[in-house]
Amino acid sequence: MSWNPALDPDIPTGDAVDAIETVIVPRARDLGGFEVRRALPSAARQMVGPFIFFDQMGPAEFLTGRGIDVRPHPHIGLGTVTYLMRGRLHHRDSLGTDQWIEPGAVNWMLAGQGITHSERTDQPEAPKSLFGLQTWLALPKAREDDPAAFLHAGAGALPELEGEGKRVRLILGQAWGERAPLDLPVEAVYADAVLAPGSRLPMPEDHEDLGAYIVEGAVTVGGQEFEAGRMLVMRPGDRLTLTAGPRGARVMVLGGAVADGPRWIWWNFVASSKERIDAAREAWRAGDWAHGRFRLPPGDDAEFIPAPD
Repeated sequence: MSWNPALDPDIPTGDAVDAIETVIVPRARDLGGFEVRRALPSAARQMVGPFIFFDQMGPAEFLTGRGIDVRPHPHIGLGTVTYLMRGRLHHRDSLGTDQWIEPGAVNWMLAGQGITHSERTDQPEAPKSLFGLQTWLALPKAREDDPAAFLHAGAGALPELEGEGKRVRLILGQAWGERAPLDLPVEAVYADAVLAPGSRLPMPEDHEDLGAYIVEGAVTVGGQEFEAGRMLVMRPGDRLTLTAGPRGARVMVLGGAVADGPRWIWWNFVASSKERIDAAREAWRAGDWAHGRFRLPPGDDAEFIPAPD
């Protein structure tokens, strides 16, 4: 049996049939001229399908000499995707990966039992912009201790569906009869949909748990309009259609199979038990980069983020 903290045993009737189960308003934080909006986890929902973390980064404009400079830090028990609309980020990890993250591409980092990575904008001599999304997907219990891995697919390798006023890029998983190229250890769907004014996007029918995050514009569902910066979570089994408002919309579709039990979250760690979190925390604090559980990224090993108290 799968696990979902918000399954509603009541059967909706009347207008409630087309209603959204949950509307999440992200929490905004200003990181020194750079705004991050966090939709997951939230008080209303810890997860949507396997998605347990969902941040909107920016949009932000950086002056010369400014930018994103995230020092090496660890992860366990999850897979990460950084998806950009504008700008670029330099990813380096403890596997030796050295990869620029660019708009429209997908970079899947499988943490498994442990990986360390950094993300930086570099190129301090020029002004730059950044707008994108960072997501974490919790791994199934049977895959939490998988070896770490990193996979990249350029924007041109991802399936695109176009017609009737919409253009949809499938980033992860399968939907609308298409499948993204990266193999995942978890059932998921993640897509970037750009909708012309008045165009309609039916939500995928082959996933247990689904949500939509409105990046730009507005959409209408069941006669109610929702503006950008909202995550809409559907009731499991509902088959809803999003209709773009008069200015059009850009929407991220996310979801998949619900998790096989609740998850603990501490700092950058996700796990099915507190004991797993504790073990990873102590391994990072030990700082044994040569022989311990975690390594630092080659070429970016002069500093790291300490574990919080």
